[in-house]
Amino acid sequence: MKRRKENKLFDNQLIKQGVFQSFVKLNPSVQLKNPVMFTVAVGTFIMFFVTIISAIDPNWGQGTFGYNLTVFVVLFLTLLFANFAEAMAEARGKAQAESLRKTREETLAKKVKKDSQGFDVPVETVSSSSLSKGDIFICVAGDIIPTDGEIIEGMASIDESAITGESAPVIRESGGDKSSVTGGTKVLSDRIKVVITTQPGESFLDKMIALVEGAKRQKTPNEIALTILLAGFTIVFLIVCVTLKPFADYSMAVVNIAAFVSLFVCLIPTTIGGLLSAIGIAGMDRALRANVISKSGRAVETAGDIDVLLLDKTGTITIGNRKATNFYPNLSIERDEFIRICALSSMPDETPEGKSIVELAKTSSQSDFSANIREVIKFTAETRTSGVILDDNTVIRKGAYDAIRNYCENAGHDFPEESLVVIEKISSNGGTPLVVSVNDNVMGVIELQDIIKTGLSERFERLRKMGVKTVMVTGDNKLTAKYISEKAGVDDFIAEAKPEDKLQYIRNEQAAGKLVAMMGDGTNDAPALAQSDVGVSMNSGTQAAKEAGNMVDLDNDPTKLIEIVEIGKQLLITRGTLTTFSIANDVAKYFAIVPALFMASIPALAKLNIMNLNSPESAILSAVIFNAIIIPMLIPLALKGVSYKPIGATALLRRNLFIYGLGGIIVPFIGIKIIDMIISIFL
Repeated sequence: MKRRKENKLFDNQLIKQGVFQSFVKLNPSVQLKNPVMFTVAVGTFIMFFVTIISAIDPNWGQGTFGYNLTVFVVLFLTLLFANFAEAMAEARGKAQAESLRKTREETLAKKVKKDSQGFDVPVETVSSSSLSKGDIFICVAGDIIPTDGEIIEGMASIDESAITGESAPVIRESGGDKSSVTGGTKVLSDRIKVVITTQPGESFLDKMIALVEGAKRQKTPNEIALTILLAGFTIVFLIVCVTLKPFADYSMAVVNIAAFVSLFVCLIPTTIGGLLSAIGIAGMDRALRANVISKSGRAVETAGDIDVLLLDKTGTITIGNRKATNFYPNLSIERDEFIRICALSSMPDETPEGKSIVELAKTSSQSDFSANIREVIKFTAETRTSGVILDDNTVIRKGAYDAIRNYCENAGHDFPEESLVVIEKISSNGGTPLVVSVNDNVMGVIELQDIIKTGLSERFERLRKMGVKTVMVTGDNKLTAKYISEKAGVDDFIAEAKPEDKLQYIRNEQAAGKLVAMMGDGTNDAPALAQSDVGVSMNSGTQAAKEAGNMVDLDNDPTKLIEIVEIGKQLLITRGTLTTFSIANDVAKYFAIVPALFMASIPALAKLNIMNLNSPESAILSAVIFNAIIIPMLIPLALKGVSYKPIGATALLRRNLFIYGLGGIIVPFIGIKIIDMIISIFL
């Protein structure tokens, strides 16, 4: 699978945009959305006036002008660094949006004036911007598809590289679940007639650009909860700092405004406060680089908490190219006649399976397959059968064993024992049996075979280590489903599944407190996609499926769901580890500033000066400088994400506490000491 072209982490153009937006985001209305950084902004504002007054009146008693100016500049840089982190994440998203916008060029469209069967219909050439929902247009080889729609007639090879980044063309055709086309893609061969499914300005590409730019990005529930927690910490430390004033007066310690502001800024969780938005935006950006459009940050985040993963057998577990491999007629019917019946039942069938039956029939028999078909019995997920009705009222059906058996028994006929033996044999070998009947009398069985994808058992084991249960969904009978599920290594399966079965399974799991993800591409998948906590629809799928899901996979790769779960988990882990680091490094800053404030009046506190910092001024400046520079140092980690390994939750917690908890304590001690040694040269 080809990935969307990545921007460098610190591309020069992105850095310029980030620096500019860092100053724009100093707007108080923007700062107010982040309680932690807003209080830093208030502290910076206070230090601005303290610096001005100390310049006018050096004997004011609140420290020297140079000292106050340094504190003010460092706090101001802290704000800019936090803004820069968010601005860089947004700039990367906007750069991705710009590449998508280039595909949204105004084109000419062959709009059908009056529709009728076939392509020999009157058309007029109009601008793509004048098209509206319900209009019909025709595209031939070389045309750019003007807007989103569903193919109602014809088939074509289409270049979707403008959307997916994948150079290999794909086949789109009327009927089935591969009928959706996207504006901005190019027809390479043949011709198609398309009905428009969206209003102007609401195409898939328009929505993608708006989502990627993040202009309307809403905070996720976890992000909101963490923001509230950080705001709580901020209030607690504000109270702590305020109560230190009477304590200082009682102990006759001289503590200036700069020291109080510095202590407050260093104690509150500024590191995670400054990086929180960037982490969320970067999570959506990582999904986009995997060619997945997330309709909200919540969907990416929820993917990291998924408990149950529903995977369609065809295309996900197996290659998805089921073909007819053999005909098994009953003893009462000649082989050539049975092959002829199978071919007739599949003549109007546009699915790959149906076409493969006709192809195999033509190579297996010299019979005449012509017949007058009066009516086509279309396949539906409910009936799980298809077929034809001939002019002489002969009804030929093919379909799933249980469905044909119901027709057979309802008509008062027995289901042949010999067919049951064949069905069991095919199923036990992982094949799919299709039973064929004429006037509800079973004639025999067609064998369909698909290939199980390699390497899936390792991927499913990886998911198992994450605590995710995998469930295979298939319309096959239980024997076939059991065989394939065991070979592939999935945890459970749903056999002979209808749309309502998927929906009910999802509801049952959710009722048990589980979060469920699934992928689908057909209209019949829409209810389950809407019900699931993470619904991933394929870009090639129907409009109903794309609207029902909260993610869209541009690559149309059914196994992408596994990768989405890993992206979600990486987002949650990144946020958790940086929160742990931020709170842990407050400990070192506490040991730097508090002893410095009170050592002169309370000599016993000198024992807490374990870093042996040079002076109260150098201790305070070292702490605030470290507090500022740690934010840009962690920006790459926030944007790229913490590397994720599929280990148990307990092992993961232990690992993160050791690396980011212990590291969050040790690194500031070392950093503050080094900065203090440098500052002491100039003081």
